[in-house]
Amino acid sequence: MNKDWKSIAIEAAQQAGEKILEIYKTDFEVYTKADDSPVTTADLASNSIINSFLSKTGIPILSEEEDFGSYGKRKNLKYLWIVDPLDGTKEFLNKFDDFAVNIALISENKPVFGLIYKPVTKQLIFAEKGKGAFLLENNKETKLPLPSKRANYIFLKSRSHPDAQLEEYLENLKTTTPNLEIKIVGSSIKFFEIALGNADEYTRFNPTMEWDTASGQIIVNEVGKSLIDNNTKKEMLYNRENLKNNGFRVADF
Repeated sequence: MNKDWKSIAIEAAQQAGEKILEIYKTDFEVYTKADDSPVTTADLASNSIINSFLSKTGIPILSEEEDFGSYGKRKNLKYLWIVDPLDGTKEFLNKFDDFAVNIALISENKPVFGLIYKPVTKQLIFAEKGKGAFLLENNKETKLPLPSKRANYIFLKSRSHPDAQLEEYLENLKTTTPNLEIKIVGSSIKFFEIALGNADEYTRFNPTMEWDTASGQIIVNEVGKSLIDNNTKKEMLYNRENLKNNGFRVADF
């Protein structure tokens, strides 16, 4: 395992983000994957750049945009990168700026490092287990969360994924939380907002995948919050045989 794995991951995200932003400003091509979800030339270019960097670490990579192979091939790995080269493809397609690059390092089914990079603002948040979460902006690191004087309880809701069960949850939450404010945010930028101290909760019932949440989980952990699997009632585990996540809640517990 390359001792510079953290700096390699950060540079991978930044370089991939620059390429994503370059493509974002053009008439890029869009394809449809086997599961009917969209993928763009930006997803594929970002994936290629990230792989070129992370391969230097000697750690296997599980990416949304590649076929990793059987569970037997990865279940006993000591370390595994889990990557979403462009999280929020629907936001990207519809010219909303809240899309991101997600990179997480998994060990013994738990994220031990994660980063989320927001190409439009060039802000990157990273966290390492037991060492805190930090905002990297203009080559300056700031420990998170940032001070906040908010009075409202801010709940983050997806723009692109309607969820009837969530609507019922929110109706109940309104009765117990008079200062509730619902904010629409795309992709893993929800974790970004929670880490900055700009929001309190992100709950979701409809499907996500491991690469959607792994980096966000370690980041919110390191600012004092938890991501709890709705089925197991425990922290989400990773590098599972089934890569599809159960519903979850991110908040103070």
